Amino acid sequence: MTTTTDLRPDTDRAPTSTSLLSVRDLTVAYGGNLAAPTVSGVSFDLHEGDTVAIVGESGSGKSTVVNAILKLLDQRVAVDGTAEFRGRDVLRLRERYFRRIRGRHIGFVPQDPTSSLNPVRRIDRQIFETFRTSGLPEYARSARFHDQAIELLDSVGIANPARALHSYPHQLSGGQLQRVLIGIAIAQRPAVIVADEPTSALDVTIQKTILDLIDRLKTERGLSVLLITHDLSLAAERAQRVVVLNSGRVEESGSSAQVLREPKSAYARTLVGDIPSIDPDRFAEAKAARAVPEEAAALSIVDVHKTFRVGQHRTAALRGVTFDIPAGRTHALVGESGSGKSTLARIVLRLLEADSGQVIVAGQDISHLDRRQLRAARRHLQLVYQNPFHSLDPTYSVGQLVAEPLVRYRVGARSQRRERVREVLDLVGLDDSFLPRGIRQLSGGQRQRVAIARALSLSPKVLVLDEPTSALDVTVQAQILTVLVDLQVKLGVSYLFISHDLSVVRQLADTVTVLRRGEVQGYGDTEEVFSNPADEYTARLVESIPRTPKVLDRRAFR
Repeated sequence: MTTTTDLRPDTDRAPTSTSLLSVRDLTVAYGGNLAAPTVSGVSFDLHEGDTVAIVGESGSGKSTVVNAILKLLDQRVAVDGTAEFRGRDVLRLRERYFRRIRGRHIGFVPQDPTSSLNPVRRIDRQIFETFRTSGLPEYARSARFHDQAIELLDSVGIANPARALHSYPHQLSGGQLQRVLIGIAIAQRPAVIVADEPTSALDVTIQKTILDLIDRLKTERGLSVLLITHDLSLAAERAQRVVVLNSGRVEESGSSAQVLREPKSAYARTLVGDIPSIDPDRFAEAKAARAVPEEAAALSIVDVHKTFRVGQHRTAALRGVTFDIPAGRTHALVGESGSGKSTLARIVLRLLEADSGQVIVAGQDISHLDRRQLRAARRHLQLVYQNPFHSLDPTYSVGQLVAEPLVRYRVGARSQRRERVREVLDLVGLDDSFLPRGIRQLSGGQRQRVAIARALSLSPKVLVLDEPTSALDVTVQAQILTVLVDLQVKLGVSYLFISHDLSVVRQLADTVTVLRRGEVQGYGDTEEVFSNPADEYTARLVESIPRTPKVLDRRAFR
């Protein structure tokens, strides 16, 4: 990092601003040349007890701003401007002095918990280390660490904190790991929490629990929050002020009500218009153009049961789940973490065997097929994973990735396969220029389009979509949803859509099954289930959806 002056901490120095954190003209250049910056001229103030949300598309510079303030950038990265925390410019503090601030006074919740926790140390040891280094008097007695850690994990919504404490990171879900990180951040009683996409891995009820907790801490302790998010509905509900970044520059800033109700820039208007909860009927016209469903369902799940056994312990993961998906329609599975969504998806794909019940694909019961029969049946059933970067081979080109299922199933000659690859790439909005590229050369949205094209190459009847938009910002998410709806109109493919984003489910799905601890709590037409939930659990899920401000004219934001 290019910096000049070394300012030692001075507790008697008066603040130069009424803001707790004041950022002025922050400029960052990864190449070291400030004349060609990645982030340029970013300014904002974070006052005590407030939340400021930084929003924008992937690549807009949100995380770069955070990493610059927290001095987490490589020393070769050039940084200019100021970031005053309680009157001291942290950009010009040497690392050994800033360590006394980072964590203790400015807490950090990173986006990816799997790369932020030590994989070979138990959770309790990592929390205890935070207690020891905090210097807080309440953590002076190590004999109390265990009880204090249990209280901490319980406060962030972990159901069995004692078990979680004695677990290694790989033994916990992504949502549980994110809660552990939030707990570690608040344990040191910081004045500011910098939260980089802190709830992107969480279902709506746990997301609400975490955000309510942070709001309570704000009220009780004057905690301030710098929230980095691509979820504009969350920013609208939780932040007092919003900073909209576009290509490293501030496109617009102001109160959340002002920016999200009446955005002035075309870019901000596009972002707001793509918030799913603002326009739940966005795809109604396109969906109405689909063909009338055939009488036979594309996928039928009939009375599926699954119990996991570990020693003497039994966990009922699925209890008599039943639903149908007509041809050319979308059925959503929703529910909290641990509700059985992923277990059911694995059973549908025969990656896991059910204890009992039937999975019927295109009229064929695949529940007990042998390996050769199952291989043939799987041509009709394909999967699109949550994270295409992890599910696509980085050593393959786009052309090879999309062609691989055709090669495996020996479909057509080489020239026919090349033509089919071009066809499915065109269906998802990618041209021939993408054929030689590797996935590292693609954006998140482009990677997901490649994953969808690969799944479509064998002309399946059903796509299982496992959280396909959860890692995408709202604009790219809207583009992917548009692709999925268009494909359904053109091809008549059916979707089993698994998501914790109920606003997206409301836009895309025709019918929905609500799962809780493996049991069906609600089932039926999506609009009916969401508008008039028949049970308390479904009502609680719907109530947890972030509320967005009413816009003057939804059509103006398209």
